[in-house]
Amino acid sequence: MGIRTYVVTGAASGIGAATADHLEKGGERVIRCDVRDADVTADLTTPPGRERLASEVTAVSDSRINGLIAVAGSAVPSPLTARLNFFGTIATLESLRPLLAGSDQPRAVAVSSLSAIVAADDTIVDACLSMDEEAAVAAVTAAVAAGRGRIVYPSTKLALNRWLRRAAVSPAWAEAGIPLNAVAPGVVDTETARTMFLDDPATRALVSSMMPQPLGFPGPVSAIVSLLAWTVSPDNLFMTGQILYADGGAEATLRP
Repeated sequence: MGIRTYVVTGAASGIGAATADHLEKGGERVIRCDVRDADVTADLTTPPGRERLASEVTAVSDSRINGLIAVAGSAVPSPLTARLNFFGTIATLESLRPLLAGSDQPRAVAVSSLSAIVAADDTIVDACLSMDEEAAVAAVTAAVAAGRGRIVYPSTKLALNRWLRRAAVSPAWAEAGIPLNAVAPGVVDTETARTMFLDDPATRALVSSMMPQPLGFPGPVSAIVSLLAWTVSPDNLFMTGQILYADGGAEATLRP
């Protein structure tokens, strides 16, 4: 089996960077995508940025990729989070799907979040699933104005989960032989997590109580990386449409 070509978004830092490093160490070719420090620089919060990603990845890959790992995301309570986490991710998956369809043993995976089972705003979720980006932005803006900014991130991830479950078994993906899945991490030890809440004892205690992880809090980034790599490997022969919780047991604790 020859070298496989993978596209990783959000590859400049965190889980995305660690995943890209892991694949490269395994001898694979990786096209790193991000807003900075990447092979392809594109802002997935905007339509022009999404178009740029598709066109540049098409050019540098010679129109063929074996795997797509959509990691790029944001947890900031802002309309940009909806634009990136949902609409940017969907645009990435859909625009690069033709490059997968023309390759050997194609696979795709997106990064979701355990937080999607903890809380969500139905207005945000419904606007996303209606593919109405401006309505979703308006719903996020209203939630933030009402002091409910923390609901934005899990809402966008829940919408992503629901979209992915439907898309994975559709003719465009399943009948084309492209497994599409998601990995939903719990709290793992990334720089972003440390900055946002792990370094603050009170916030850390609050988050750990909301998302209990019996195997340890926070979890290791390597656990997420290895799972992402497996989902897009040739070894994943028959799994699609799944949300894989890599969360130290949190989902099983919260939904026994």
